[in-house]
Amino acid sequence: WERLKRCDGVVVPGGFGTRGFEGKIAAIKYARESKKPFLGICLGMQAAVVEYCRNILERPNAHSSEFKDDLEKNVEDAVIFMPEGNRERMGGTMRLGSRETILKEGSIARKVYGIDKVLERHRHRYEVNPGLVPDLEAAGLQFVGRNTDGNGERMEVIELDIEKHPYFVAAQFHPEFTSRPEKPNPLFLGLLNASKDAAASEEEK
Repeated sequence: WERLKRCDGVVVPGGFGTRGFEGKIAAIKYARESKKPFLGICLGMQAAVVEYCRNILERPNAHSSEFKDDLEKNVEDAVIFMPEGNRERMGGTMRLGSRETILKEGSIARKVYGIDKVLERHRHRYEVNPGLVPDLEAAGLQFVGRNTDGNGERMEVIELDIEKHPYFVAAQFHPEFTSRPEKPNPLFLGLLNASKDAAASEEEK
């Protein structure tokens, strides 16, 4: 925890399985409450939604259905298996490849990208439960990136209002797949700039 507290920004990456999931949630809670710049990626975004459900919506049993089965529908199942997937056949069932995301005007994500539609690469079987989105948005978690395809609207980017947090952003897609040493993905660049500003503010205190 002391090492985490010394960081100017936090990235919670993707992954598979339950290992480290509760640690991801604890790190996200710390970043949210301490206003530490944060970027969540894939499972990192899903963990951020679970954390918000547990601690802001006060649903302590909220979880991902990837890791827990006995969840109350549209109350505790913050993350669900994609409806077009097949639980019996794991091979070839991921949502892969480049997909279009539409970014909400006025959002942090829209600002850092500078455009309203982006193509980013995906690799996942589970997604944020759209049935919980109205409750989460009413409680302040903004779903500012959405993808509309033949299977319905998907939640792609979340964030907190910049007045509440300098940079709390997470994406279902993988921005690292389109990052290069001299051309970082805008979400990473946004995190670095927010972290630099946070560090400068700390030095002035």
